[in-house]
Amino acid sequence: MSASGGTKAIVAALVANMSIAVAKFTAFAFSGSSSMLAEGVHSVADSGNQALLLLGRKRSERKASEEHPFGYGRERYIYAFLVAIVLFTVGGLFALYEGYQKIRHPHELDHWYWPVGVLVFAIIAEIFSFRMAIKESNEVRGTQSWTAFVRRAKAPELPVVLLEDLGALVGLILALGGVGLALLTGDPVWDGIGTLCIGVLLIVIAVILAFETKSLLLGEGADPAALGQIRGALVDGETVTRIIHMRTLHLGPEELLVAAKVAVESHESAAEIARAIDEAETRVRAAVPIARVIYLEPDIYRTQAVAADASGTSEASDGAGKA
Repeated sequence: MSASGGTKAIVAALVANMSIAVAKFTAFAFSGSSSMLAEGVHSVADSGNQALLLLGRKRSERKASEEHPFGYGRERYIYAFLVAIVLFTVGGLFALYEGYQKIRHPHELDHWYWPVGVLVFAIIAEIFSFRMAIKESNEVRGTQSWTAFVRRAKAPELPVVLLEDLGALVGLILALGGVGLALLTGDPVWDGIGTLCIGVLLIVIAVILAFETKSLLLGEGADPAALGQIRGALVDGETVTRIIHMRTLHLGPEELLVAAKVAVESHESAAEIARAIDEAETRVRAAVPIARVIYLEPDIYRTQAVAADASGTSEASDGAGKA
């Protein structure tokens, strides 16, 4: 699965959220609806989040330096984690506070047609943004389910935009329900209840994003399909006879580090081993183009050495067991 893509979805979400935020704050000014205020802050937070994603993508493109020899690719994960924090604090906690205040101190809605009209407009705009995110995600997720795509994607932008847009749509429906019930029953407490529901929704999404992004920040290896391709490309059956052990690490969504100790024939000359290592690197890069940093160490296969070198990891035993 390619780790690229997502810029169009981010820009579409940014434009939609900025226009929606203006409309929501206008509706709040005329109606006094707490749902509108919470949703307006939510849209501002989402707009800031999309700006953070774009900034993280731009900064990750900087060239490697002596201080950062492996580049800045993982900076995209840092900015995605910041998005989760902003969504939790600015979006979720503010909505909970505003909903609580509305329930404690309810007041009638003024000019009800403002919040209803803005919510309908916002739902249409969010559907456009959500469709764009789905379209771009479909281009990279392959046969994965949506849950697997969000959990396993190495590029954080599309899962973030998908969950944000989904949360925004559900939040708008909750806001519309709260305003509608307040108008139908004449009890403005329903507006506050709708606001509380929006806060809970945003906090749940923020927690999911934080956990998924934390895994990327800690460092994830290649997915099973890529691991299989790398293993198949490393072994030529002649000079490189097997993998003793192997480690992979995503330096960024589009850059993979591969480090492996490979078994070579004891009778091969240094020149022949060096040629075989170079050819193995070429095969790996052809099979998995994002494997840009490759370190291969040739060794003579010995069962005792493999056991000591592997330190009990399944990756080593898996690699050593393949002839």
